[in-house]
Amino acid sequence: MLLVDTHCHLDLPAFDADRHAVLERARAAGIRGFVLIGFSPDSWDRALALAERTAGMVVALGVHPNEADCFDQATERRLRTLARHPLVRAIGEIGLDFYRQAVDPAVQQRVLRRQLELARELELPIVLHQRHAEQELLAMLESCQPPHAGVMHCFTGSPTTAAAFLDLGLHLGIGGVVTFPNAEPLRRTVREAPLGRLVLETDAPYLAPVPYRGQRNEPAFLRAILSVVARLRGAPETAIAAQTTDNARQLFRLSSVLPPADTESAFTAHGPRPVEEDRR
Repeated sequence: MLLVDTHCHLDLPAFDADRHAVLERARAAGIRGFVLIGFSPDSWDRALALAERTAGMVVALGVHPNEADCFDQATERRLRTLARHPLVRAIGEIGLDFYRQAVDPAVQQRVLRRQLELARELELPIVLHQRHAEQELLAMLESCQPPHAGVMHCFTGSPTTAAAFLDLGLHLGIGGVVTFPNAEPLRRTVREAPLGRLVLETDAPYLAPVPYRGQRNEPAFLRAILSVVARLRGAPETAIAAQTTDNARQLFRLSSVLPPADTESAFTAHGPRPVEEDRR
């Protein structure tokens, strides 16, 4: 079984003590592809360095809405330059976050628009974040020359909301929230959405799925998400894995970096560590 974690943050300090063991556990669980998200200028070089030394890993670079006040002409020039690195396969994590109000909404919208334009210019997909800004994000995407190739990261909405994003050309990123007891609207979406437009993600170290709630999330836990999606779809896990991996392979052009399926790594015994549940 070959799986891709399409959204993780393995470069963060939460993994400094045991990053190698985390990757070994992931590979033992069948996760052979990783999309590493560099969400702020401070993380871009670190993310690229990790991807360069890690088999199966590519990078998305962007400025998260909660970091948008750092986006200036110099930042945009640097992003444009780094986005031409052969391992950069998307612009992200970008979007709107009106929950934390860390950055003025007008600034977030301006920065998002510039990054959408850059993604289109460079012909890269986008990785989108939204919290409490669903309608505003839809309006912006509709005004910026759809269709858009990319992923609605950590999608948690209803089938109606999903249809709006799917109509714009996006995939839905399904993560640990689908395992939560209060996520019935999302589970309806997973049952009804086209399987060809779903990808799996962990958002590690955040949002660990059941039964790992309260622990640091890691890519190996993608198997718990796969299990729930397969149950909801009434399909074997192998079939869901094959389709979602193919979706990720095409969207992020992963064929050049995915290692052969027979490169199994031994499971390591190091257990996961607690982490604060934080969505930035």
